Order: sequence, then C-alpha cells, then structure tokens
Amino acid sequence: MTSQRMLALRRRWPLARWAVPIILLVMLLPFLWLLQMSFKPTPLILEFPPRVFFTPTLEHYVGLWQAGFPESFVNSLITSIVSTVLALLLGIPAAYALSRWTGRGRFGLGLGILLTRMAPPIAFTIPFFLAYRWLGLLDTRTGLILIYMTFNLPLVIWMMQPFFDAVPESLEEAALMDGAGFPTVFFEIVMPMATAGIAATSILCFLYAWNDFFFALILTRTDARTAPVAVVNFMNYEGWEWGKIAAGGSLVMAPVLVFSMLVRRYLVSGLTAGAVKG
Repeated sequence: MTSQRMLALRRRWPLARWAVPIILLVMLLPFLWLLQMSFKPTPLILEFPPRVFFTPTLEHYVGLWQAGFPESFVNSLITSIVSTVLALLLGIPAAYALSRWTGRGRFGLGLGILLTRMAPPIAFTIPFFLAYRWLGLLDTRTGLILIYMTFNLPLVIWMMQPFFDAVPESLEEAALMDGAGFPTVFFEIVMPMATAGIAATSILCFLYAWNDFFFALILTRTDARTAPVAVVNFMNYEGWEWGKIAAGGSLVMAPVLVFSMLVRRYLVSGLTAGAVKG
C-alpha cells in the first residue's frame, strides 16, 4: 500500500492509526497478565477486583526451584535443541536430493513425506508407546529427541526444498567444471544461499519441540519430564497453585521470545521467501 493511500485511509478512518497498537495490546494482554501474576503474593492472586499495584514477591519462583522445575526446564532445552539439530542434519541433504531429482515420482515422494507430518499425533501414540516400552526408551531424553526429530524431519524437507530449487544449477555445474568437489559446492555455494531458509526452519522445529505437551505427557514420568508437563503438575487434587503455574508459564515463554527476537530477521525473510517460492 502506497503512502498516499495510507494517508487517505487515515483521513477517512481516524481510528485506523490506533488499530495496530490496540491489536498488539490485546495479543500481549494474556502474557502481561501471566507475568504480573507470577510476582503477585498468593493471597492477592484470586482477589476480585484484581489489584494493579502491589509489592512484588519471588516466592513463586523460589517454589518452582524447590519443586525441581529447573530439571524439567533443562530437559526441554536439551530435547528441543538436539532434536532440531538432528532433523536439520538429516532433512537438509534429503531436501537437496529431492530438489535435484528429476524423476517422475518426485511429487508423490514429497507428498508421502508430508503426510507423516499431517497425521494427528494421537495416531502414533500407541505404536510409539509400545515400541518405547520394548526398547526401554520411556521416560528418557533420547526417546523424546527421536520422536521430535521424526515429526520435524518432513517439515525440514518441505520447507528447504523451495530454497534449494531457487539455487541455480548452473552455479554448481560451473564450480564442478572448475575442479571443485561436491562437498565444496554444497557447503560453500548451496548452503550459504539457503541460510534464511535454514534459520526459519530451525525456529519452527525448535518451537514444535519446545511447545510439545502431548508426547511429553504420554512418554515421560519424572526423569525426562519437560517444562510444559511440569507446569501442569501444579494442578492437583489439593488445588491449583496459581502462582507457580504463572511463574512456570513465564519461564517457558522466555526462551521462545529470546530466540525469536535474536533471529527475527532471518525468520521473516525465510518465511516470506518460502511463501513466494512455494
């Protein structure tokens, strides 16, 4: 939209200039409410009408520490990071091979890979649970890493293929004719041109693994319990510990916000480029 059209819109609808701040405030309100609740003393949490001004306290964060929440937080970090790295290591070469393959079954193969990602997680629960129990992977970080990697692999392949399609094959052929080996061509020519796609894909894979609740609830108990499941454990038959739930929820959001802010430039460029190329 041009600047003239924007000015005309603002003259005709004066409230349009406030639309974005209002929408942003509505979107952020639940997170701000959760954050202030995490610092509010327990007697004031359920008070109605709610107080806006109060003396902040760290009692809920101390309670999280004493309840063993840091171990669950570390489990989430390790399983999310390792599964994302493994999915990229396996998915990027597969996406490149699918991009350069000119056979008739290319679309069918790609669609078959994507179907495994489109199926609901509940469809895989019983097979994974039985297999994990037989292999001794229940309540282990390795088990969670494997299942997150399995579900992220189709996403990596489908997101990275358009970026490799956009890399001109003539560049690779010229480098090969100049005597460069295939590893040199792949790592020094192809990969740098797909950096935005790799960044966007890694963010989405990390978010899926970090936010997963279903598989972590079914396949873990205590040793490999992740942060989202640990937060839910504060809802028990003795009552809901609202302060710890708010503090745990705030801590679970923190890595995602920090990670997204650090790589937001690559995320926007990668997603928009993928949308155009796809």
